[in-house]
Amino acid sequence: MDTRIYVGNLSKATTQAEINTLFATAGAVSSCELVMDKVSGLSKGFAFVSMPDQAEADKAISMFNAYSLADSTLKVNVAKPKVG
Repeated sequence: MDTRIYVGNLSKATTQAEINTLFATAGAVSSCELVMDKVSGLSKGFAFVSMPDQAEADKAISMFNAYSLADSTLKVNVAKPKVG
């Protein structure tokens, strides 16, 4: 089962492709979803990345938590399960 990773405090200018490329340096990425505002179409400043290998997911979390990307310090951790 994939490990779902929360990536927060993203710059509004950061793209889904940039996040995918960044996390791919730590291992295989099965999906990357940049959360967008439905009304404005702009980034909400967070994303979810899924990685199939637990060790690679742990590596990505340790590599990118507090990582500086586009003048923003990322907050990266295991995503909490969806509620409801």
